[in-house]
Amino acid sequence: MKRRDIEQLKTKPVAELEKLVREAREKLRKLRFDLAAGKVKNVSEIRIVRKGIARMLTYIYADKKKSNNV
Repeated sequence: MKRRDIEQLKTKPVAELEKLVREAREKLRKLRFDLAAGKVKNVSEIRIVRKGIARMLTYIYADKKKSNNV
C-alpha cells in the first residue's frame, strides 16, 4: 500500500473498511491457491495483502474503541 492509500483508509467509515477486509481476504485466499498451483509470479504480493488486512483491522478496532470510550 502506498502512503496515500493508507491515509485514505484512516478516513473511511468502519462499514467500508470491513467490506475491504472481506475483499482482501478473498484475494489472499485466491493468491494462496494460485501459489500452490504454481501460478503466482509475484510471491511478495501475498505479504503485501496480509499487511493491508492488518492495517485495515487496526483502523477498525481503533475506531470501535474510540466510539466506545465516548
